[in-house]
Amino acid sequence: MAANPSAGPAGEKRIMCVGLVCLDIISVVEAYPAEDSDSRCVSQRWQRGGNASNSCTVLALLGAPCSFMGSLAPGHSADFVLADLRRYGVDVSHAVLQPDGCLPTSVVIASASRGTRTILHASGNLPDVTARDFERVDLSQYKWIHWEARNAAEQVAMIWRVEQYNQSRPAAERVRISVEVEKPRQELLQLMGLGHVVFISKDLAQHLGYQSAPEALQGLHSCVQPGATLICAWAEKGADALGPNGELVHSDAFPPETLVDTLGAGDTFNAATIFALSAGKSLQDAITFGCQIAGRKCGIQGFDSIV
Repeated sequence: MAANPSAGPAGEKRIMCVGLVCLDIISVVEAYPAEDSDSRCVSQRWQRGGNASNSCTVLALLGAPCSFMGSLAPGHSADFVLADLRRYGVDVSHAVLQPDGCLPTSVVIASASRGTRTILHASGNLPDVTARDFERVDLSQYKWIHWEARNAAEQVAMIWRVEQYNQSRPAAERVRISVEVEKPRQELLQLMGLGHVVFISKDLAQHLGYQSAPEALQGLHSCVQPGATLICAWAEKGADALGPNGELVHSDAFPPETLVDTLGAGDTFNAATIFALSAGKSLQDAITFGCQIAGRKCGIQGFDSIV
């Protein structure tokens, strides 16, 4: 059974993840099918997905009180994902029910023989949460807020509100801000300059012409604010991070004996790293922990057995 965030010490502040929740329809096959073929699945399941949603799952399993903020649409799919968030003890009081659109859905083809996952995503034309929605968040209840970069203009305004809040608070009461920039969309790059901790994806780094995580971190260091931490995971090559003082640290990957399911591995790494940093661990220890938990996730279906 998943950990319940309310089990933490009395008054412990929460971690919030802002971004996508969607329905994943996962078909596990022995091998990826050829085009225009007819194949049997090994298994098929519904699973709650989305970067921010998955990270909430991992944070909850690690024992962190956490909240999800994102858009929902009416209907059975939204009922399913809401019930699943609650099953893990994730606070959903800031999930926003939109009057228009459908819940985003991903059809995932998972190859049992290779451990790969191929994703076909339908956005459902669902509007993302806005800065106005975020105004209802009581920032005093949070120690860390993580944004999955999506609707950049609105998210800039959300982050600016947190920075204004932080300016009026002593250091111990300030909210840490992290941003994940995964998709290679130009308008999202501005968010790199706003996070105290910034995660960049391998896909983004390669799109920008970098051939390794250290090369990407050195090349993009000028894009983050002074004193920020920049982190890049690179699948089987582990992860690297550039700290506030310019120090570069590395963790090897921790692959499982058998590669089972890589869906959500990046979200797992982000969440575990945030969990460790929010607990005061060093950057080296945090990315190592992130790689360890992500490695465990790749050896199981879903998330429930990562801890």
